[in-house]
Amino acid sequence: MDLFRRSWRDWLGDAGLTAAAAALGVLLLSGTKEDPPPDVAIVVPRDLAIGSVSLLFLLLFRRRHPVAVAVTMMFAQWTATSALGAAAIAVYSLAMLRSWRAVLPIAGANMALIVTLFWITSTWHQFRQGTVVFVLMYAVLITAGMLVRSRRQLIASMDARARAAETEQRLRVEEARLLERERIAREMHDVLAHRISLLAVHAGALEFRPDAPADQREAAGIIRQSAYEAMEDLREVIGVLRDDAPGGDPERPQPTLADVSALVAESRRAGGEITLEENVPDPGRVPARVGRHAYRIVQEGLTNARKHAPGTQVTVTLDAGADLDIEIVNRLPPGPPAAPLPGAGAGLVGLAERVGLLGGTLEHGRTGDGRFRLRARLPLGTAHAGETGGEGEVHGSELL
Repeated sequence: MDLFRRSWRDWLGDAGLTAAAAALGVLLLSGTKEDPPPDVAIVVPRDLAIGSVSLLFLLLFRRRHPVAVAVTMMFAQWTATSALGAAAIAVYSLAMLRSWRAVLPIAGANMALIVTLFWITSTWHQFRQGTVVFVLMYAVLITAGMLVRSRRQLIASMDARARAAETEQRLRVEEARLLERERIAREMHDVLAHRISLLAVHAGALEFRPDAPADQREAAGIIRQSAYEAMEDLREVIGVLRDDAPGGDPERPQPTLADVSALVAESRRAGGEITLEENVPDPGRVPARVGRHAYRIVQEGLTNARKHAPGTQVTVTLDAGADLDIEIVNRLPPGPPAAPLPGAGAGLVGLAERVGLLGGTLEHGRTGDGRFRLRARLPLGTAHAGETGGEGEVHGSELL
């Protein structure tokens, strides 16, 4: 039954409140027995029996039906003094679980009944003393219940906001990842469009060469037609991304590793203090698509330094050994860490997509000497093999 499906914390709290109600009821019954009202006979066994039933009712139903429990206890206290404690805790539970619109009428009616009970059964001294005690007790219980309710609502609101913020951040990261994949797909389209068009031109020249054998001209015609169809298919698929890309020029030239120096010079003209250290003895060994991704990594690193640490010295290092190592290091600004900008981290998510596409590694974070370092390692061996084997064939399935 749902009635008994509570956590051990809930059962512990319910048991504690029931014990407090029992102690208060026994205390009131003991005081009434020592100084009984005139013309009122107190039958202790019957009183305790009614009080016990009230406590059981309070323990089982105060969470699910606080209004019904409070109203029932309000009338039960007329028949047994020991039920006064259960009635008081029922009002506290009502203030803790329901709004003030439900609490105030029931609490007011309860106090009216208690005052009437004291008026009928007690002397003037007992009436005045009992009224003051119960008014103060109920005021404290109702205030405490409302404070507990407000605190629970505040905690629930903070939890909901935290979950909403986590969901928003997760969606932002997913959106950044998808946007970066679309950007990579568009760049691949530009590169493949150029190469396939060259293939079609050379195949066409071979097809219409008069001194070429007939079988070679026929094969060249098939290659030219296939290249044309592949170009059309590629444009049809990537055209969807083109339509959504703001200001995207078709077949725009793509940057290479040699363009990094121009990128650094442009950032210097914008006021940045940037040092470029290149150790690339054989630039021709770096495949074009690796250079393209390296350019984007440096571009994003400079952008992050300009946004989060403006005016600091930035060092860009390119080292081509067995792999191409890229490192962008900048000093962190003095003072406490600034609040993250909206969308912070999306660019790093995009870089992770690019580096993962090439099978490389990406590291970023604060260093122990007060700097921020972005480091990427792009393998050259596998990338060069993929370049010679056909970029579209190797990586087209991953992006499209």
